[in-house]
Amino acid sequence: MFIKTRSFLFAVIYNSTGVFYGTLSLFLWPLPLRLRHRVIMGWTQLAVFLARWICGLRYQVIGRENLPAKGETVLILSKHQSTWETLFLQNLFWPACTVLKKELLRIPFFGWGLAALNPIPIDRDNPREALRKVKTNGVQRLQNGYNLLLFPEGTRVAPGEKGKYARSGADIAVESGKNIIPIAVNSGVYWPTKQMEKVPGCITIVVGPPISPEGKTSRELIGEVETWIESTMKTL
Repeated sequence: MFIKTRSFLFAVIYNSTGVFYGTLSLFLWPLPLRLRHRVIMGWTQLAVFLARWICGLRYQVIGRENLPAKGETVLILSKHQSTWETLFLQNLFWPACTVLKKELLRIPFFGWGLAALNPIPIDRDNPREALRKVKTNGVQRLQNGYNLLLFPEGTRVAPGEKGKYARSGADIAVESGKNIIPIAVNSGVYWPTKQMEKVPGCITIVVGPPISPEGKTSRELIGEVETWIESTMKTL
């Protein structure tokens, strides 16, 4: 009962602050993108703080020495188990541009805030066009000084499960010459997908060593990323 009460309180505050920041984002469009990005990131930081303070979702980051140096841009390919890492990773790798399904931009308030961050929305019903758009816009974002965050399995997967790893991130790395930072995270144990209840505990984020695309095909590259992520997941 205590977990349900805390989870309900978190949901109320989380959604209320989301409405506030979503509305605020409508007035931020005249501002430079980087400043607009920083303001909206205030909400993601608040959400992570509220999850910790209200629901007891602590976290630890292993491998901070693998974070990119200041001024270096990278691709982040992460395991995706819950909403938590979509909030946390954008701050850990700020400034970061996210690849997401276009339907998310249609959600009132939440979608408005996402749009203000200038993400790369894709149509999953048209995979060929989506791949072309991700590659073209992804390379451009990296050239403009933004890290690029992708979830190669395409959707959230439950703990212990594995989806098919798409090669779009590896294609961008090969095209741009930028390193890939693989991420393993066990957030789904504590923030289960499609459930309101949040289980108190410590989420572990493991930041892997940079994976260079030099001399590799996108197939070889995504295979290396998948091997690292899935083998690391077994240790969490």
